[in-house]
Amino acid sequence: MSFAADCKQELCMIENKRACCLKAECYGLLLFSKCFSARESQMVCENAAVARRVAEAAAVSAGVYAEVRSQLRRKNIGAYAITIPGEAARIQMIRSFGHDENDVNLHIHEENLQKDCCISAFLRGVFLICGTVTDPQKEYHLEFSTPYLHLAEDLVAVLHRVKAAQLSPSIARRKNSYIVYIKESAAIEDFLTLTGAVNSAMNLMQIKMYKETYNNLNRVSNCETANLDKTYSAATKQIAAIALISDKVGLDELPADLREAAVLRLENPEMSLREMGERLSISRSGVNHRLRRILEFAEQLGSPEESLAEQSVFEVEEKLHAENAKTEEF
Repeated sequence: MSFAADCKQELCMIENKRACCLKAECYGLLLFSKCFSARESQMVCENAAVARRVAEAAAVSAGVYAEVRSQLRRKNIGAYAITIPGEAARIQMIRSFGHDENDVNLHIHEENLQKDCCISAFLRGVFLICGTVTDPQKEYHLEFSTPYLHLAEDLVAVLHRVKAAQLSPSIARRKNSYIVYIKESAAIEDFLTLTGAVNSAMNLMQIKMYKETYNNLNRVSNCETANLDKTYSAATKQIAAIALISDKVGLDELPADLREAAVLRLENPEMSLREMGERLSISRSGVNHRLRRILEFAEQLGSPEESLAEQSVFEVEEKLHAENAKTEEF
Protein backbone atom coordinates (compact mmCIF):
# COMPACT_ATOMS: atom_id res chain seq x y z
CA MET A 1 0.00 0.00 0.00
CA SER A 2 1.07 3.58 -0.63
CA PHE A 3 1.80 6.07 2.14
CA ALA A 4 -1.47 7.90 1.38
CA ALA A 5 -3.44 4.63 1.52
CA ASP A 6 -1.84 3.80 4.88
CA CYS A 7 -2.84 7.21 6.21
CA LYS A 8 -6.44 6.77 5.10
CA GLN A 9 -6.57 3.24 6.45
CA GLU A 10 -5.45 4.55 9.83
CA LEU A 11 -8.00 7.38 9.76
CA CYS A 12 -10.82 4.98 8.90
CA MET A 13 -10.08 3.09 12.12
CA ILE A 14 -10.99 6.14 14.23
CA GLU A 15 -14.35 6.05 15.99
CA ASN A 16 -16.04 9.38 16.60
CA LYS A 17 -17.27 9.34 20.20
CA ARG A 18 -18.96 12.74 20.08
CA ALA A 19 -22.05 13.42 18.01
CA CYS A 20 -20.75 16.83 16.91
CA CYS A 21 -17.51 15.29 15.62
CA LEU A 22 -19.40 12.51 13.83
CA LYS A 23 -21.55 15.07 12.05
CA ALA A 24 -18.52 17.23 11.18
CA GLU A 25 -16.64 14.30 9.64
CA CYS A 26 -19.73 13.22 7.71
CA TYR A 27 -20.10 16.79 6.50
CA GLY A 28 -16.52 16.83 5.18
CA LEU A 29 -16.97 13.45 3.50
CA LEU A 30 -20.21 14.34 1.75
CA LEU A 31 -19.60 18.02 0.92
CA PHE A 32 -16.40 17.20 -0.99
CA SER A 33 -17.65 13.89 -2.42
CA LYS A 34 -19.14 15.21 -5.72
CA CYS A 35 -22.43 13.63 -4.58
CA PHE A 36 -23.50 16.72 -2.63
CA SER A 37 -26.07 17.82 -5.21
CA ALA A 38 -29.78 17.45 -5.88
CA ARG A 39 -28.91 16.20 -9.33
CA GLU A 40 -27.97 12.60 -9.86
CA SER A 41 -24.18 12.30 -9.70
CA GLN A 42 -21.49 9.79 -8.95
CA MET A 43 -18.01 9.76 -7.50
CA VAL A 44 -15.37 7.04 -7.79
CA CYS A 45 -13.17 6.00 -4.88
CA GLU A 46 -10.32 3.47 -4.99
CA ASN A 47 -10.21 2.88 -1.23
CA ALA A 48 -12.78 0.36 0.05
CA ALA A 49 -12.56 1.63 3.64
CA VAL A 50 -13.25 5.21 2.52
CA ALA A 51 -16.18 4.09 0.36
CA ARG A 52 -17.73 2.35 3.38
CA ARG A 53 -17.07 5.45 5.48
CA VAL A 54 -19.03 7.60 3.01
CA ALA A 55 -21.98 5.18 3.01
CA GLU A 56 -22.01 5.13 6.81
CA ALA A 57 -21.78 8.92 6.95
CA ALA A 58 -24.77 9.32 4.63
CA ALA A 59 -26.85 6.88 6.67
CA VAL A 60 -25.88 8.03 10.16
CA SER A 61 -25.73 11.79 9.75
CA ALA A 62 -28.09 12.49 6.85
CA GLY A 63 -30.41 9.48 7.10
CA VAL A 64 -30.06 8.54 3.43
CA TYR A 65 -28.85 5.44 1.62
CA ALA A 66 -25.63 5.64 -0.39
CA GLU A 67 -25.17 2.96 -3.02
CA VAL A 68 -21.63 1.61 -3.36
CA ARG A 69 -20.83 -0.53 -6.39
CA SER A 70 -17.47 -2.11 -7.20
CA GLN A 71 -16.05 -1.67 -10.67
CA LEU A 72 -12.81 -2.09 -12.59
CA ARG A 73 -10.84 0.86 -13.89
CA ARG A 74 -7.79 1.06 -16.09
CA LYS A 75 -5.10 -1.58 -15.58
CA ASN A 76 -7.63 -3.72 -13.64
CA ILE A 77 -7.46 -1.42 -10.61
CA GLY A 78 -10.41 -1.95 -8.31
CA ALA A 79 -12.61 1.04 -7.53
CA TYR A 80 -15.96 1.87 -5.99
CA ALA A 81 -18.69 4.04 -7.51
CA ILE A 82 -20.75 5.94 -4.91
CA THR A 83 -24.19 7.41 -5.66
CA ILE A 84 -27.17 8.71 -3.66
CA PRO A 85 -30.23 7.28 -5.45
CA GLY A 86 -33.43 9.35 -5.47
CA GLU A 87 -33.76 13.12 -5.71
CA ALA A 88 -35.71 13.34 -2.45
CA ALA A 89 -32.90 11.55 -0.60
CA ARG A 90 -30.31 13.88 -2.07
CA ILE A 91 -32.29 16.93 -1.05
CA GLN A 92 -32.68 15.52 2.45
CA MET A 93 -28.92 14.99 2.67
CA ILE A 94 -28.21 18.56 1.56
CA ARG A 95 -30.71 20.13 3.95
CA SER A 96 -29.48 18.07 6.92
CA PHE A 97 -26.29 20.19 6.87
CA GLY A 98 -28.05 23.54 6.45
CA HIS A 99 -27.65 23.85 2.68
CA ASP A 100 -30.27 24.60 0.05
CA GLU A 101 -30.66 22.40 -3.01
CA ASN A 102 -30.85 25.52 -5.20
CA ASP A 103 -27.48 26.89 -4.12
CA VAL A 104 -25.38 27.72 -7.18
CA ASN A 105 -22.05 27.86 -5.35
CA LEU A 106 -21.10 25.50 -2.56
CA HIS A 107 -19.63 26.95 0.64
CA ILE A 108 -18.61 25.47 3.97
CA HIS A 109 -21.28 26.31 6.55
CA GLU A 110 -19.52 27.28 9.76
CA GLU A 111 -22.41 26.18 11.97
CA ASN A 112 -21.36 22.58 11.33
CA LEU A 113 -17.93 23.32 12.85
CA GLN A 114 -18.68 24.67 16.29
CA LYS A 115 -15.65 23.35 18.22
CA ASP A 116 -11.96 22.68 17.59
CA CYS A 117 -12.60 18.94 17.77
CA CYS A 118 -15.24 19.36 15.04
CA ILE A 119 -12.69 21.10 12.79
CA SER A 120 -10.30 18.15 13.21
CA ALA A 121 -13.07 15.67 12.37
CA PHE A 122 -14.20 17.75 9.39
CA LEU A 123 -10.67 17.93 7.98
CA ARG A 124 -10.34 14.17 8.46
CA GLY A 125 -13.46 13.66 6.33
CA VAL A 126 -12.21 16.07 3.66
CA PHE A 127 -8.82 14.35 3.47
CA LEU A 128 -10.40 10.90 3.24
CA ILE A 129 -12.61 11.85 0.32
CA CYS A 130 -10.46 14.21 -1.77
CA GLY A 131 -7.02 14.36 -0.18
CA THR A 132 -3.73 12.62 -0.76
CA VAL A 133 -0.20 12.80 0.60
CA THR A 134 3.00 11.97 -1.26
CA ASP A 135 5.44 9.36 0.02
CA PRO A 136 7.88 11.39 2.17
CA GLN A 137 10.74 9.32 0.75
CA LYS A 138 10.19 11.29 -2.47
CA GLU A 139 8.94 14.72 -1.36
CA TYR A 140 6.75 16.51 1.18
CA HIS A 141 3.36 17.28 -0.35
CA LEU A 142 -0.23 17.02 0.88
CA GLU A 143 -3.18 18.20 -1.19
CA PHE A 144 -6.96 18.31 -1.56
CA SER A 145 -8.73 18.44 -4.92
CA THR A 146 -12.14 20.02 -5.53
CA PRO A 147 -13.85 21.28 -8.70
CA TYR A 148 -15.21 24.35 -6.89
CA LEU A 149 -13.15 27.49 -6.25
CA HIS A 150 -15.34 28.67 -3.36
CA LEU A 151 -14.94 25.35 -1.57
CA ALA A 152 -11.16 25.51 -2.03
CA GLU A 153 -11.06 29.05 -0.61
CA ASP A 154 -13.29 28.07 2.32
CA LEU A 155 -11.09 25.03 3.03
CA VAL A 156 -8.02 27.30 3.18
CA ALA A 157 -9.87 29.48 5.68
CA VAL A 158 -10.69 26.45 7.85
CA LEU A 159 -7.06 25.28 7.73
CA HIS A 160 -5.99 28.74 8.90
CA ARG A 161 -8.39 28.40 11.85
CA VAL A 162 -6.43 25.47 13.29
CA LYS A 163 -4.86 26.80 16.48
CA ALA A 164 -2.54 23.88 17.14
CA ALA A 165 -0.44 24.30 13.99
CA GLN A 166 0.67 26.66 11.25
CA LEU A 167 -0.47 24.72 8.17
CA SER A 168 0.22 27.46 5.57
CA PRO A 169 -2.03 26.14 2.75
CA SER A 170 -1.98 27.46 -0.82
CA ILE A 171 -4.32 27.17 -3.84
CA ALA A 172 -3.41 26.23 -7.41
CA ARG A 173 -5.40 25.45 -10.56
CA ARG A 174 -4.93 22.04 -12.17
CA LYS A 175 -7.01 21.34 -15.29
CA ASN A 176 -10.65 21.43 -14.14
CA SER A 177 -9.87 21.29 -10.40
CA TYR A 178 -8.63 23.56 -7.66
CA ILE A 179 -5.85 22.19 -5.48
CA VAL A 180 -5.32 23.18 -1.87
CA TYR A 181 -1.84 22.02 -0.92
CA ILE A 182 0.69 22.02 1.91
CA LYS A 183 4.41 21.62 1.21
CA GLU A 184 6.20 22.01 4.55
CA SER A 185 7.03 18.70 6.22
CA ALA A 186 6.31 20.05 9.73
CA ALA A 187 2.89 21.29 8.61
CA ILE A 188 2.07 17.90 7.07
CA GLU A 189 3.11 16.18 10.30
CA ASP A 190 0.83 18.53 12.25
CA PHE A 191 -2.09 17.91 9.89
CA LEU A 192 -1.80 14.13 10.12
CA THR A 193 -1.56 14.32 13.90
CA LEU A 194 -4.51 16.71 14.05
CA THR A 195 -6.75 14.41 12.02
CA GLY A 196 -5.74 11.27 13.94
CA ALA A 197 -3.13 9.63 11.68
CA VAL A 198 -0.55 9.62 14.49
CA ASN A 199 1.37 6.55 13.28
CA SER A 200 1.66 7.99 9.78
CA ALA A 201 2.90 11.28 11.25
CA MET A 202 5.54 9.37 13.24
CA ASN A 203 6.63 7.49 10.11
CA LEU A 204 6.98 10.79 8.28
CA MET A 205 9.09 12.22 11.11
CA GLN A 206 11.35 9.17 11.14
CA ILE A 207 11.85 9.36 7.37
CA LYS A 208 12.55 13.09 7.66
CA MET A 209 15.14 12.50 10.42
CA TYR A 210 16.81 9.78 8.36
CA LYS A 211 16.95 12.01 5.26
CA GLU A 212 18.36 14.94 7.25
CA THR A 213 20.99 12.73 8.88
CA TYR A 214 21.94 11.21 5.52
CA ASN A 215 22.13 14.64 3.87
CA ASN A 216 24.28 16.00 6.70
CA LEU A 217 26.66 13.04 6.49
CA ASN A 218 26.79 13.40 2.72
CA ARG A 219 27.49 17.13 3.07
CA VAL A 220 30.31 16.49 5.55
CA SER A 221 31.74 13.77 3.29
CA ASN A 222 31.65 16.09 0.27
CA CYS A 223 33.31 18.81 2.32
CA GLU A 224 36.05 16.44 3.46
CA THR A 225 36.54 15.21 -0.11
CA ALA A 226 36.82 18.79 -1.33
CA ASN A 227 39.38 19.54 1.38
CA LEU A 228 41.38 16.44 0.44
CA ASP A 229 41.28 17.47 -3.21
CA LYS A 230 42.63 20.89 -2.25
CA THR A 231 45.33 19.25 -0.13
CA TYR A 232 46.40 16.91 -2.94
CA SER A 233 46.34 19.73 -5.49
CA ALA A 234 48.54 21.90 -3.28
CA ALA A 235 50.82 18.95 -2.48
CA THR A 236 51.23 18.21 -6.20
CA LYS A 237 52.45 21.76 -6.87
CA GLN A 238 54.77 21.61 -3.89
CA ILE A 239 56.26 18.26 -4.97
CA ALA A 240 56.73 19.66 -8.48
CA ALA A 241 58.60 22.61 -7.02
CA ILE A 242 60.77 20.33 -4.85
CA ALA A 243 61.48 18.15 -7.91
CA LEU A 244 62.56 21.20 -9.89
CA ILE A 245 64.88 22.41 -7.14
CA SER A 246 66.37 18.94 -6.73
CA ASP A 247 66.92 18.62 -10.48
CA LYS A 248 68.37 22.09 -11.11
CA VAL A 249 70.47 22.95 -8.06
CA GLY A 250 69.88 20.23 -5.46
CA LEU A 251 68.03 20.50 -2.20
CA ASP A 252 71.23 21.45 -0.37
CA GLU A 253 70.78 24.96 -1.80
CA LEU A 254 67.70 25.37 0.37
CA PRO A 255 67.98 26.72 3.92
CA ALA A 256 67.85 24.01 6.55
CA ASP A 257 64.27 24.81 7.63
CA LEU A 258 63.01 24.75 4.03
CA ARG A 259 64.93 21.57 3.23
CA GLU A 260 63.38 19.87 6.26
CA ALA A 261 59.89 20.87 5.08
CA ALA A 262 60.66 19.78 1.51
CA VAL A 263 61.83 16.31 2.57
CA LEU A 264 58.75 15.85 4.78
CA ARG A 265 56.40 16.91 1.97
CA LEU A 266 58.12 14.65 -0.55
CA GLU A 267 57.86 11.62 1.71
CA ASN A 268 54.25 12.41 2.77
CA PRO A 269 52.34 13.95 -0.15
CA GLU A 270 48.98 13.26 1.53
CA MET A 271 49.89 14.92 4.85
CA SER A 272 47.94 18.03 5.85
CA LEU A 273 49.59 21.25 7.00
CA ARG A 274 48.49 20.58 10.58
CA GLU A 275 50.08 17.12 10.54
CA MET A 276 53.27 18.52 9.02
CA GLY A 277 53.36 21.18 11.73
CA GLU A 278 53.16 18.52 14.42
CA ARG A 279 56.08 16.65 12.83
CA LEU A 280 58.15 19.82 12.44
CA SER A 281 57.10 21.23 15.84
CA ILE A 282 55.85 24.47 14.31
CA SER A 283 52.43 26.01 13.68
CA ARG A 284 50.24 25.35 10.66
CA SER A 285 50.90 28.86 9.38
CA GLY A 286 54.63 28.26 9.83
CA VAL A 287 54.47 25.19 7.59
CA ASN A 288 52.47 27.13 5.01
CA HIS A 289 55.06 29.90 5.08
CA ARG A 290 57.91 27.44 4.48
CA LEU A 291 56.14 25.74 1.59
CA ARG A 292 55.32 29.10 0.02
CA ARG A 293 59.01 30.05 0.21
CA ILE A 294 59.88 26.75 -1.50
CA LEU A 295 57.45 27.58 -4.32
CA GLU A 296 58.97 31.05 -4.67
CA PHE A 297 62.46 29.53 -4.78
CA ALA A 298 61.35 27.10 -7.50
CA GLU A 299 59.72 29.88 -9.56
CA GLN A 300 63.13 31.53 -9.89
CA LEU A 301 64.45 28.34 -11.48
CA GLY A 302 61.62 27.62 -13.97
CA SER A 303 58.22 25.91 -14.19
CA PRO A 304 57.60 23.29 -11.46
CA GLU A 305 54.95 21.56 -13.60
CA GLU A 306 57.48 20.82 -16.32
CA SER A 307 59.83 19.21 -13.84
CA LEU A 308 57.06 17.04 -12.40
CA ALA A 309 56.15 15.91 -15.88
CA GLU A 310 59.74 14.91 -16.55
CA GLN A 311 60.31 13.10 -13.27
CA SER A 312 58.11 10.90 -11.16
CA VAL A 313 57.94 11.32 -7.38
CA PHE A 314 59.80 8.01 -7.09
CA GLU A 315 62.68 9.35 -9.19
CA VAL A 316 62.87 12.51 -7.12
CA GLU A 317 62.89 10.47 -3.93
CA GLU A 318 65.73 8.33 -5.31
CA LYS A 319 67.74 11.43 -6.14
CA LEU A 320 67.03 12.89 -2.71
CA HIS A 321 68.18 9.69 -0.99
CA ALA A 322 71.32 9.74 -3.07
CA GLU A 323 72.04 13.33 -2.03
CA ASN A 324 71.44 12.41 1.59
CA ALA A 325 73.91 9.54 1.29
CA LYS A 326 76.57 11.87 -0.13
CA THR A 327 76.03 14.36 2.66
CA GLU A 328 76.39 11.65 5.31
CA GLU A 329 79.65 10.41 3.73
CA PHE A 330 81.20 13.84 4.07
